[in-house]
Amino acid sequence: MDMALLSNILAAYSFVSENPEGAALYFVSGVCIGLVLTLAALVMRISCHTDCCQHSQKFLKDQESSSNSSDSEDGSLDAASDISVRRHRRFERTLNKNVFTSVEELERAQRLEERERIIREIWMNGQPEVPGTRSLNRYY
Repeated sequence: MDMALLSNILAAYSFVSENPEGAALYFVSGVCIGLVLTLAALVMRISCHTDCCQHSQKFLKDQESSSNSSDSEDGSLDAASDISVRRHRRFERTLNKNVFTSVEELERAQRLEERERIIREIWMNGQPEVPGTRSLNRYY
C-alpha cells in the first residue's frame, strides 16, 4: 500500500516535470470545473429554498382558507402563471423596500455620499496637468 502510494507520487512528479503546460492546463481546468459546480450548487440551493418557502406559505394559506370557508371556491390559475405572478410581486417588494430604518440613517448616508463626491472632486481637480494632455482635451 505504501509502495503504491509512493510510486503514484513519483509518476505524478515525472508527468509534471515532463509536461508542465499540460499539468497547468489540468490544474486550471479542475479549478474552473469546481467553481462552476459550486456556482451551480449555490444557485440550486437558493432557488430550491425560495420555492420551498413559497410552497409552504401557499400550503398554509390553503389550509387557512379551507378552514375559514370550505364551500367558497375561486377560479384557480394554473401553477406556472401563479408562480410567475408571485415572483413578480417579490421582485416589486424588493424594489420598494426601504433600506434605511430611520431618518437619521438616511441623513447619515446622504452626508457620506456627499462627502465622497466632494473628495472625488478634490482628487480629480488636484491632479497635476501632464504636458500633452491639454491638446487632447480639445478633441475629446
